[in-house]
Amino acid sequence: MSRITMVGAGMMASALSVPLRYNGHQVRIVGTPLDEEIIARLKADSFHPTLKRRLPDGVEYYSCSQLETAMAGADLLIGGVSSFGVDWFMENIIPVIPDSLPVLSVTKGMQDQPDGTMLSYPELYRASTTRPISFNAIGGPCTSYELADMDPTEVTFCGWDSTLLRSLKSLFETPFYHISLSTDVRGVECAVALKNAYALAVSLAVGLSYVREGREFEHYNSQAALFGQSVREMQGLLTLCGEKASNLHLGVGDLYVTVFGGRTRKIGILLGEGVPYAEAMERLSGVTLESVVITERMARAVRRLDARGIARAADYPLLMHIDSLITGGQRVSIPWAEFEQETFV
Repeated sequence: MSRITMVGAGMMASALSVPLRYNGHQVRIVGTPLDEEIIARLKADSFHPTLKRRLPDGVEYYSCSQLETAMAGADLLIGGVSSFGVDWFMENIIPVIPDSLPVLSVTKGMQDQPDGTMLSYPELYRASTTRPISFNAIGGPCTSYELADMDPTEVTFCGWDSTLLRSLKSLFETPFYHISLSTDVRGVECAVALKNAYALAVSLAVGLSYVREGREFEHYNSQAALFGQSVREMQGLLTLCGEKASNLHLGVGDLYVTVFGGRTRKIGILLGEGVPYAEAMERLSGVTLESVVITERMARAVRRLDARGIARAADYPLLMHIDSLITGGQRVSIPWAEFEQETFV
């Protein structure tokens, strides 16, 4: 039996308690300062109020002030914060992690740099300390609630130490949680981060169909067209990040599951229905939307690379359009004509 401490009581980190407890490991969940209500409910009856599932018996729950106690004797620390909590994690958690305690992050996202390059969170974490902590991460496709329900899932663990990755796999793998391994950290993380932006884009078509039909009726031609354009742009963005297109399948799989079941679908539908971004965010108050963060950052990075002559923003019309909805306050107007191409061979 191993001891695993999670920092962050979000949906995905909490769902990971299911395969870990299935394998008989000791699990301790530590809430961030924003998780106090979740931790209180979990202590009461093990029911997670946002995951809407009861977590396995035997999981222990701690407040943030009890972090030192929760980390005592731990074999692995899981970073369960959202993109909005990455700075907090670097400032408050990494400095107190023992050198020998490996970290496995569930946070999906990238951070743009002033020159337009993109760094993964494990890279940011590693750069934030001079100590030899091993930072690793999980790439999808996987939704938290289906993992908690033990629906068969295939994910990828990435990091720089293949031996450690195999050890981490042995902790988590079950008949319903299947794990591939990769040392291409930025490639894996970039692929799965991009899906959040483009899941919002595909979901616009759902909202547009609701308006067109006056009811909840989905047109799949338009969704498929946006899905295809998303994959095309994701492939180009992976190249801009300096990564191989071989990681594209990770992002595509994650894109598929997020379009059908993720939180990003909700804001995409609202925007597609013509709801202004500010109002949509008000309606979804309390819902963590990684799609907003990655869209803003990736669009900003592409513009910077465009200014340097390295990329063309015009090659990413869908990304630029969803960014205009978020940062420019525009209403949805899919740039269909800009997706058209001529390929003569």
